[in-house]
Formats: sequence, structure tokens, C-alpha cells
Amino acid sequence: MGITDTTVTAGWNPEALDEILSNDEGRPVLFTNARILTMDPLIGTMTGADLLFVGSLLVGVGPGIITAAGDDNAIVVDCTGMTIAPAVVDTVALAGGRGHRSEYVATLAPGNTTDFLVVPDVLAADVPSAVIALLTRPEQIRALVAAGRPVLWAGTYVGRATAPEAGTPAAADLTGSPRVGVWIDRHDFLHQELTADGRYDETRGGRPHAYQGQYWIDGDRIDYLDDLGFWAYGEFQGDELHHAGYVMKLG
Repeated sequence: MGITDTTVTAGWNPEALDEILSNDEGRPVLFTNARILTMDPLIGTMTGADLLFVGSLLVGVGPGIITAAGDDNAIVVDCTGMTIAPAVVDTVALAGGRGHRSEYVATLAPGNTTDFLVVPDVLAADVPSAVIALLTRPEQIRALVAAGRPVLWAGTYVGRATAPEAGTPAAADLTGSPRVGVWIDRHDFLHQELTADGRYDETRGGRPHAYQGQYWIDGDRIDYLDDLGFWAYGEFQGDELHHAGYVMKLG
């Protein structure tokens, strides 16, 4: 049967897909008997190997994990004839630009986020080939998994996330937010006021209105769009706001 025939794809592990989509109990999921391109310089490429994850966390990779699948009540996905590759590609690493293993991102190593592709071996000679197959022949992709949840399965999108709308979002009403107020760095140089209408106003070294603009908070991340047109960001860490090398606390 040729690789352009989608009948094999259409019938690929449908029971496992149903189990994963309804998995609200934190059962581990095991993709077994695959060739795995981990992109991790220590682990390398494995054949006849397993990929084990729980939710969005990849917890094991390598041969022999299948032996504990029954003990752990794992959902098992047979990947015979398939290659598993990272879905998020570290192009710098592919070009040899990472000097240390700790610098690598998006590898299929335990402890990382469960983002991967399952592609027929014939379409995945290497990681770039697997990604090209996703972009040009999505009907041949057995699975695209993002943070442990199927997005594409057997050539069909089953859980496509809603992408953020392009353009500048409207400012949220932050009345009552504990993050509204004047943030001051430890040297009393930078005063950054965040107001409830989604505006910021910075005083730097006693110079008022040094920078002004809009801001948006998403979780612990804050994005700034200055009235001059540039973007910047910061991160809330406990009771501190880290931004452009400054560490601030509410005054």
C-alpha cells in the first residue's frame, strides 16, 4: 500500500485516541515501539523505544517502558513503523549552534513538555523531514500532540486550539487587581505605575513620564506596548515584578 493511501491513517489507533481525549484521571500515556528522534545529544535516536507522559510532562523515553504499562494502567498507542520527533524544532540545535546540552530546547527528554509528532518512518528520515511532512502532508501524520493533548490524529484535526486574534487587544478592566499600583525598583530609580485602565507610566531617575503606554497581563507575564511603538515584557515572580533587568515591588 502506498504512502499516499490514507486508509491506514484513518484507522490508526482509534480506541487509544478516545481514551486519551477522555483521560481526566491523569492516566499515563505510552507511545510504544517507535523510532524516537529525541534531539537530545545525550539520549540521541532510539529504535523500538517508548515515550511515556502524564499530562503535559514527558516522564520517560527508551526501550522497555512497555513492561510496566499494565501496572500503571497506561493508555498504550502502538507506533510500529512510526517515527516520533519533536513538534517544536530547535533550529539552532539542528545547525550545531548549541554548545551545551542544558542549552537545548524542545527535546524529547524526560522533564520537558510533551510536544511531538508521529510520522511514518518513510516520511521521517530526520527531524526536518518530519516537520515538512506535517506542513505539506498533514493527512499522513498519525499524531500531533501538544502539551499531552492530541491536536491532529490520523490526518484529522481533533483538538485544534483557538489561536489568539491578531492585532492589539482591548485593555482589560483591572479594577481591584492586586497588581495595579506603583512598582518601585530596589534602588528607587524606576517607578512604574500600572493603572486599572491598562496604562503604564514610568518615572526614571526622577524624570516623569519617561515611558508611557499600554500593558496586558496574561498569567504571570506582562506585555508592554509603549506609545513610541516598541514592545517590552516583564514577569511577576511572587511579590516582585521583573522587567528589563529591574526588580520591583509595589510601593
